[in-house]
Amino acid sequence: MMKVSGIDIAVTKSRRKTVSIFIERDGTVSARVPEQWATDKIEEAILSKQYLIHKHLAEWEQLNESRVMREYVSGQSFLYLGRNYALKLVDEPLDHVLLKNGRFLLGKAYQDNAKELFVTFYKNKLRKKLPPLITRYQSQLNVKPNEVRVMELQNRWGSCSEQGNVNFHWKCAMAPYDVLTYIVVHELAHLLHPNHSPAFWNEVDKVLPRYDKQVEWLKRNGAGMDL
Repeated sequence: MMKVSGIDIAVTKSRRKTVSIFIERDGTVSARVPEQWATDKIEEAILSKQYLIHKHLAEWEQLNESRVMREYVSGQSFLYLGRNYALKLVDEPLDHVLLKNGRFLLGKAYQDNAKELFVTFYKNKLRKKLPPLITRYQSQLNVKPNEVRVMELQNRWGSCSEQGNVNFHWKCAMAPYDVLTYIVVHELAHLLHPNHSPAFWNEVDKVLPRYDKQVEWLKRNGAGMDL
Protein backbone atom coordinates (compact mmCIF):
# COMPACT_ATOMS: atom_id res chain seq x y z
CA MET A 1 0.00 0.00 0.00
CA MET A 2 1.25 3.48 -0.89
CA LYS A 3 -0.22 6.90 -0.05
CA VAL A 4 -0.06 9.57 -2.75
CA SER A 5 -1.71 13.00 -2.32
CA GLY A 6 -3.63 11.61 0.66
CA ILE A 7 -4.99 8.65 -1.31
CA ASP A 8 -4.19 5.05 -0.37
CA ILE A 9 -3.15 3.09 -3.44
CA ALA A 10 -2.74 -0.67 -3.53
CA VAL A 11 0.33 -1.42 -5.66
CA THR A 12 0.80 -4.68 -7.53
CA LYS A 13 3.97 -5.53 -9.43
CA SER A 14 3.71 -7.50 -12.64
CA ARG A 15 5.46 -8.16 -15.93
CA ARG A 16 4.62 -4.91 -17.64
CA LYS A 17 6.44 -1.86 -18.96
CA THR A 18 4.14 0.96 -17.82
CA VAL A 19 2.00 2.03 -14.86
CA SER A 20 -1.77 1.56 -14.96
CA ILE A 21 -4.15 3.10 -12.44
CA PHE A 22 -7.54 1.53 -11.64
CA ILE A 23 -10.49 2.85 -9.66
CA GLU A 24 -12.13 -0.28 -8.26
CA ARG A 25 -15.89 -0.67 -7.97
CA ASP A 26 -15.73 0.08 -4.25
CA GLY A 27 -13.86 3.35 -4.87
CA THR A 28 -10.43 2.11 -3.81
CA VAL A 29 -7.45 2.87 -6.04
CA SER A 30 -4.96 0.31 -7.30
CA ALA A 31 -1.88 0.54 -9.48
CA ARG A 32 -0.08 -2.10 -11.51
CA VAL A 33 3.60 -1.35 -12.05
CA PRO A 34 6.66 -3.02 -13.61
CA GLU A 35 8.04 -5.62 -11.20
CA GLN A 36 11.64 -4.33 -11.50
CA TRP A 37 10.85 -0.78 -10.42
CA ALA A 38 12.12 0.54 -7.07
CA THR A 39 9.78 2.26 -4.61
CA ASP A 40 10.94 5.80 -5.38
CA LYS A 41 10.37 5.31 -9.11
CA ILE A 42 6.89 3.91 -8.46
CA GLU A 43 6.01 6.89 -6.25
CA GLU A 44 7.24 9.32 -8.90
CA ALA A 45 5.24 7.61 -11.64
CA ILE A 46 2.04 7.52 -9.59
CA LEU A 47 2.51 11.13 -8.47
CA SER A 48 2.67 12.18 -12.11
CA LYS A 49 -0.81 10.68 -12.54
CA GLN A 50 -2.42 12.35 -9.52
CA TYR A 51 -4.60 14.60 -11.67
CA LEU A 52 -6.05 11.57 -13.48
CA ILE A 53 -6.55 9.76 -10.17
CA HIS A 54 -8.57 12.64 -8.72
CA LYS A 55 -10.49 13.03 -11.98
CA HIS A 56 -11.43 9.34 -12.09
CA LEU A 57 -12.40 9.34 -8.41
CA ALA A 58 -14.72 12.26 -9.05
CA GLU A 59 -16.28 10.36 -11.96
CA TRP A 60 -16.65 7.29 -9.73
CA GLU A 61 -18.50 9.33 -7.11
CA GLN A 62 -20.85 10.71 -9.75
CA LEU A 63 -21.58 7.30 -11.26
CA ASN A 64 -22.15 5.77 -7.82
CA GLU A 65 -25.05 8.09 -7.21
CA SER A 66 -27.03 5.31 -8.91
CA ARG A 67 -26.26 2.91 -6.03
CA VAL A 68 -29.44 1.65 -4.40
CA MET A 69 -29.67 0.69 -0.73
CA ARG A 70 -32.15 -2.14 -1.04
CA GLU A 71 -34.43 -3.38 1.71
CA TYR A 72 -36.05 -6.81 1.64
CA VAL A 73 -39.63 -5.59 1.82
CA SER A 74 -42.57 -5.86 -0.53
CA GLY A 75 -42.30 -3.37 -3.37
CA GLN A 76 -38.49 -3.14 -3.36
CA SER A 77 -37.07 -3.78 -6.84
CA PHE A 78 -34.23 -6.14 -7.68
CA LEU A 79 -32.34 -6.55 -10.95
CA TYR A 80 -32.27 -9.67 -13.09
CA LEU A 81 -30.84 -9.67 -16.63
CA GLY A 82 -31.07 -5.89 -16.79
CA ARG A 83 -34.70 -5.56 -15.69
CA ASN A 84 -36.15 -4.56 -12.34
CA TYR A 85 -38.67 -6.83 -10.64
CA ALA A 86 -40.50 -5.96 -7.43
CA LEU A 87 -40.31 -8.26 -4.43
CA LYS A 88 -43.50 -9.57 -2.82
CA LEU A 89 -43.34 -11.24 0.57
CA VAL A 90 -45.99 -13.96 0.73
CA ASP A 91 -47.65 -15.89 3.54
CA GLU A 92 -46.82 -19.25 1.96
CA PRO A 93 -43.74 -21.11 3.35
CA LEU A 94 -41.63 -20.27 0.28
CA ASP A 95 -38.03 -20.84 1.43
CA HIS A 96 -36.31 -19.59 -1.73
CA VAL A 97 -36.48 -16.60 -4.07
CA LEU A 98 -38.82 -17.31 -6.97
CA LEU A 99 -39.30 -15.12 -10.05
CA LYS A 100 -42.86 -15.62 -11.22
CA ASN A 101 -45.29 -13.53 -13.25
CA GLY A 102 -42.96 -10.53 -13.24
CA ARG A 103 -42.35 -10.49 -9.49
CA PHE A 104 -39.87 -11.89 -7.02
CA LEU A 105 -41.62 -13.99 -4.39
CA LEU A 106 -40.34 -15.01 -0.97
CA GLY A 107 -42.03 -16.32 2.16
CA LYS A 108 -42.37 -13.79 4.97
CA ALA A 109 -40.88 -16.33 7.38
CA TYR A 110 -37.59 -16.17 5.44
CA GLN A 111 -37.30 -12.40 5.21
CA ASP A 112 -34.31 -12.32 7.58
CA ASN A 113 -32.41 -14.60 5.19
CA ALA A 114 -33.46 -12.71 2.06
CA LYS A 115 -30.00 -11.49 1.06
CA GLU A 116 -28.49 -14.97 1.23
CA LEU A 117 -31.45 -16.39 -0.68
CA PHE A 118 -31.14 -13.73 -3.40
CA VAL A 119 -27.43 -14.53 -3.77
CA THR A 120 -28.36 -18.22 -4.19
CA PHE A 121 -30.97 -17.26 -6.80
CA TYR A 122 -28.43 -15.26 -8.82
CA LYS A 123 -25.79 -17.99 -8.57
CA ASN A 124 -28.18 -20.67 -9.78
CA LYS A 125 -29.46 -18.56 -12.66
CA LEU A 126 -25.95 -17.59 -13.77
CA ARG A 127 -24.75 -21.20 -13.71
CA LYS A 128 -27.50 -21.97 -16.23
CA LYS A 129 -26.86 -18.92 -18.43
CA LEU A 130 -23.09 -19.33 -18.73
CA PRO A 131 -22.60 -22.76 -20.44
CA PRO A 132 -24.14 -21.85 -23.84
CA LEU A 133 -22.22 -18.56 -23.88
CA ILE A 134 -18.96 -20.28 -22.93
CA THR A 135 -19.49 -22.94 -25.60
CA ARG A 136 -20.24 -20.39 -28.32
CA TYR A 137 -17.41 -17.97 -27.64
CA GLN A 138 -14.68 -20.39 -26.67
CA SER A 139 -15.14 -21.79 -30.16
CA GLN A 140 -14.88 -18.36 -31.77
CA LEU A 141 -11.79 -17.46 -29.74
CA ASN A 142 -10.29 -20.95 -30.05
CA VAL A 143 -9.77 -21.29 -26.31
CA LYS A 144 -11.01 -23.69 -23.65
CA PRO A 145 -11.20 -22.78 -19.97
CA ASN A 146 -10.08 -25.37 -17.48
CA GLU A 147 -12.97 -24.63 -15.13
CA VAL A 148 -15.84 -22.13 -15.00
CA ARG A 149 -17.04 -20.97 -11.59
CA VAL A 150 -19.61 -18.58 -10.17
CA MET A 151 -18.47 -16.96 -6.95
CA GLU A 152 -17.97 -13.79 -4.89
CA LEU A 153 -15.30 -11.68 -6.60
CA GLN A 154 -15.56 -8.45 -4.62
CA ASN A 155 -14.68 -5.71 -7.12
CA ARG A 156 -14.38 -7.77 -10.31
CA TRP A 157 -17.10 -8.92 -12.68
CA GLY A 158 -14.89 -11.79 -13.71
CA SER A 159 -11.38 -13.15 -13.45
CA CYS A 160 -9.07 -15.55 -15.26
CA SER A 161 -6.33 -17.48 -13.45
CA GLU A 162 -2.96 -18.65 -14.71
CA GLN A 163 -4.35 -22.19 -14.51
CA GLY A 164 -7.01 -21.31 -17.08
CA ASN A 165 -9.91 -21.11 -14.61
CA VAL A 166 -12.53 -18.51 -15.50
CA ASN A 167 -14.60 -17.05 -12.67
CA PHE A 168 -17.69 -14.85 -12.72
CA HIS A 169 -19.25 -12.75 -9.99
CA TRP A 170 -22.79 -13.88 -9.16
CA LYS A 171 -23.87 -10.27 -9.65
CA CYS A 172 -23.34 -10.73 -13.40
CA ALA A 173 -26.83 -12.29 -13.41
CA MET A 174 -28.17 -8.77 -12.84
CA ALA A 175 -26.73 -7.47 -16.11
CA PRO A 176 -28.57 -7.45 -19.47
CA TYR A 177 -27.84 -10.49 -21.59
CA ASP A 178 -25.65 -8.55 -24.05
CA VAL A 179 -23.59 -7.18 -21.15
CA LEU A 180 -23.25 -10.69 -19.70
CA THR A 181 -22.08 -11.80 -23.14
CA TYR A 182 -19.39 -9.11 -23.11
CA ILE A 183 -18.18 -10.17 -19.65
CA VAL A 184 -17.87 -13.77 -20.86
CA VAL A 185 -15.95 -12.77 -23.99
CA HIS A 186 -13.73 -10.49 -21.91
CA GLU A 187 -12.68 -13.27 -19.56
CA LEU A 188 -12.25 -15.88 -22.31
CA ALA A 189 -10.02 -13.45 -24.21
CA HIS A 190 -7.80 -13.34 -21.13
CA LEU A 191 -6.96 -16.99 -21.81
CA LEU A 192 -5.09 -15.63 -24.83
CA HIS A 193 -3.81 -12.38 -23.34
CA PRO A 194 -3.61 -12.05 -19.52
CA ASN A 195 -3.41 -8.24 -19.65
CA HIS A 196 -5.41 -5.45 -21.29
CA SER A 197 -2.99 -4.94 -24.14
CA PRO A 198 -4.03 -3.81 -27.64
CA ALA A 199 -3.83 -7.48 -28.67
CA PHE A 200 -6.35 -8.37 -25.97
CA TRP A 201 -8.85 -5.71 -27.03
CA ASN A 202 -8.36 -6.73 -30.64
CA GLU A 203 -9.53 -10.26 -29.76
CA VAL A 204 -12.59 -8.88 -27.98
CA ASP A 205 -13.33 -6.60 -30.95
CA LYS A 206 -13.18 -9.51 -33.39
CA VAL A 207 -16.03 -11.21 -31.55
CA LEU A 208 -17.98 -8.18 -30.29
CA PRO A 209 -17.23 -5.19 -32.54
CA ARG A 210 -19.62 -2.95 -30.56
CA TYR A 211 -18.42 -3.97 -27.11
CA ASP A 212 -17.94 -0.33 -26.13
CA LYS A 213 -21.70 -0.08 -25.55
CA GLN A 214 -21.57 -2.88 -22.97
CA VAL A 215 -18.54 -1.32 -21.30
CA GLU A 216 -20.42 1.96 -21.02
CA TRP A 217 -23.49 0.22 -19.58
CA LEU A 218 -21.37 -1.39 -16.87
CA LYS A 219 -19.67 1.90 -16.14
CA ARG A 220 -22.97 3.72 -15.65
CA ASN A 221 -25.03 0.96 -14.05
CA GLY A 222 -22.53 -1.28 -12.29
CA ALA A 223 -22.99 0.47 -8.95
CA GLY A 224 -26.68 -0.46 -9.01
CA MET A 225 -25.88 -4.16 -9.44
CA ASP A 226 -25.82 -4.83 -5.74
CA LEU A 227 -27.88 -6.10 -2.83
